[in-house]
Amino acid sequence: MQISDAQSRAIAHGAGPAMVLAGPGSGKTLVITQRTRYLIEECHVKPQEILVITFTKAAAREMRQRFYVVCQSAGVTFGTFHAVFFNILKYAYHFTSANILTEESKYQILRQLLRKLPAELRTEAQDEREMLSDLVAEISLVKNEQISLANYYSRSCPEDVFRQLYQQYEEIHRAQGMLDFDDMLVCTYELLSERKDILAAWQRRFRYILVDEFQDINLLQYRILRMLAEPENNLFIVGDDDQSIYRFRGAKPEIMLNFTKDYPEAETILLDQNFRSVAPVIRGALKVIGENEHRYSKQIRDVRGEGQEIDLQELESQEHESLYLVKCIQKSLGEGIPYSEIAVLFRTNRGAGPFAERLMEFNLPFEMRDALPNIYEHWIARDIFAYLHLAREGLDRTEFLQVMNRPKRYLGRNSIDAKQVSFETLRTYYEDKEWMLDRIDRMETDLKLLSRMTPYAAINYIRRGIGYEEYLAEYAKSRRMKQEELTDLLDEIQQSAKPYKTCEEWFAHIEEYKEKLEEKRQDYRQHGDAITLATLHGSKGLEFREVFLVDINEGVIPHRKAALEADLEEERRLLYVGMTRAKDRLHIFYTRQRYGKLAEPSQFLEVLL
Repeated sequence: MQISDAQSRAIAHGAGPAMVLAGPGSGKTLVITQRTRYLIEECHVKPQEILVITFTKAAAREMRQRFYVVCQSAGVTFGTFHAVFFNILKYAYHFTSANILTEESKYQILRQLLRKLPAELRTEAQDEREMLSDLVAEISLVKNEQISLANYYSRSCPEDVFRQLYQQYEEIHRAQGMLDFDDMLVCTYELLSERKDILAAWQRRFRYILVDEFQDINLLQYRILRMLAEPENNLFIVGDDDQSIYRFRGAKPEIMLNFTKDYPEAETILLDQNFRSVAPVIRGALKVIGENEHRYSKQIRDVRGEGQEIDLQELESQEHESLYLVKCIQKSLGEGIPYSEIAVLFRTNRGAGPFAERLMEFNLPFEMRDALPNIYEHWIARDIFAYLHLAREGLDRTEFLQVMNRPKRYLGRNSIDAKQVSFETLRTYYEDKEWMLDRIDRMETDLKLLSRMTPYAAINYIRRGIGYEEYLAEYAKSRRMKQEELTDLLDEIQQSAKPYKTCEEWFAHIEEYKEKLEEKRQDYRQHGDAITLATLHGSKGLEFREVFLVDINEGVIPHRKAALEADLEEERRLLYVGMTRAKDRLHIFYTRQRYGKLAEPSQFLEVLL
């Protein structure tokens, strides 16, 4: 095992704080395991006095296994922040795993609270999942950032609604004697702040603290860590500020950037060799990330030497892009590259759809690192299907109720009591309201027109003729979303309908896609060799011989939500993470148009074009 000079310096760091800047493929796991061994064997530190913290259970398990290969000493604590902090709470309060609120229970509490809101504040039933996900993220942010509830402005619902939901959620699970994952941090911070005797005991226990992936730390974790490290401050942090991509979870790259201000005596060591990638990949990635202003400047040297230049391709459309992707993959397979050494990476989970569909078409095995979404199961797709069914198959009550006020027609649920809706019955119900009769007549005419259209034309009419886009605009405003987030999805649904002359053909394709998707989900568990499909977030920590970055267009990455400079810098870091997954070959694709509209290459590619 060859250890570089920089790695040796990091491993043999003496007492006091140290910051190791460890870029992609620089051997940071080796440094942490070897340093742990060095502390025990060379510095005669008791294994029980060493704490190694990681961010995931899998990383902690791998670190422990790698350590035991080089050193058989028992007693070193390897764990995640949550596991370590819960252990502290266990000793103080005698908690057990039965006191931990599961994610499922958390969602259940919040779901019940949402459904108890007054009708005018209640979220649409089909959007409940998204709303719950947003609420969970925001509750987590408030706790981890230690933000006063009075000063927090919700991104997903009105402030007073969010505060009410937050307080009720806290009351319910606290009354049950339960802690959610964020409470583990909050309660540990409160305990160690108030009980100096307990803090001193843990400070004596963990005299040496090593932290992996330090760039992902949040404010509360850092505050607890600083308390635990006192008074000796034997805090050894390893990370890469250029790979900090979890701001949405509360991670703060500024903490790592300010580490030497908090610890002026800290030694800074740069692991300046990349053992993973060929030189063109490293050069390209450094050009991209070099545009970020708030970062530690780094010169990274390649170890493996030259290789193929980055393949930067402009394709006409997503259809051309997915076909070209298959062609490239088939060529690589012919050259002997196994499926498992090929990855297709995209900005968001939804970006997987067209590529998954194309790989299925060509019978190429793949596995998803993240849940593979089915766009046809989204509530917007279900609204479109409801309109098309009503136009062709009669007025089913359930589907009529789903879209009768999308856009607003002011039809009341109590006007419909039969399983099959009748426009004549509706006219009778509203006979004294002429303005309502106009709306009912218009809806009947719209459905007759839809029944004679191709799926693509019908969706276009639903959007612009019926006014569904206006409904989405109002909906987006009420949920504090950008309307494009919803219209993009509508574009994708409409685009998928384009090749089909009848709704029957399109629905048959959707059903077949659904079945194939389910088969693929089953295959994942059985197939040992498959192409990896992953989001850029989901690809972190992985490496492949050949990587395809797809849809690298403006509005996709940087995502259109990225409004602030800090957001743009994070999006650039995300692209950097994707680029540095490649060992031998890196392909970057962008399209000239998306869903029939002109598209621009990502601004991040300017340094490569």
